[in-house]
Amino acid sequence: MIRLVQIPSLLVGLRFAIAPFLLLDALDHQTGTVFVMGYVIAVLSDIFDGVIARRLGVSTAQLRVADSWADICLYVCVALSTWLVFPQTILDFKLPLLVAIAAQLTLFVISLIKFQKLPSFHTYTAKLWGLTLLVATVGLFGFSDNKMVWLAIALCLVNSLEEIVMTLVLPEWRCDVLSLFAAINIRQALRAE
Repeated sequence: MIRLVQIPSLLVGLRFAIAPFLLLDALDHQTGTVFVMGYVIAVLSDIFDGVIARRLGVSTAQLRVADSWADICLYVCVALSTWLVFPQTILDFKLPLLVAIAAQLTLFVISLIKFQKLPSFHTYTAKLWGLTLLVATVGLFGFSDNKMVWLAIALCLVNSLEEIVMTLVLPEWRCDVLSLFAAINIRQALRAE
């Protein structure tokens, strides 16, 4: 029997499970309602795993890191699915996508060098970026409309730059640091001790 405190972990696991099925669905170079529904369920699991974990008091660093890895897995599968189903969209946005990918990789490298861990901040800009990714992905896979891709890329850059600065500012690895201002406050509090 599933215990209540296991629900956040199960939701993270659900996202890990859905991600390869999205890619599998795209292998024939077409997707439909199943892809969009699976993606929306994955995003809802991302929203509610944290909410439920905080309410139950089980929001641990380990769970938050697993949440970040599930996000990476999901969005790598969505990106590969986009290449398989909408390659022209990838080509149309090639330069800004490459800049966004470079910014994310830079963040990961800086965090790995400084903390030997990937970042797991869950910032407000990351949440906003996630919502725009939801709208852009549903628009693309549900309606063949790529208009929101620009906004998703722009917010990726904003989030990446904020988290790069946060990584440089923080003297030690932390998860769930919601903004650059929070990171600065943490740094100042640690220096005052």
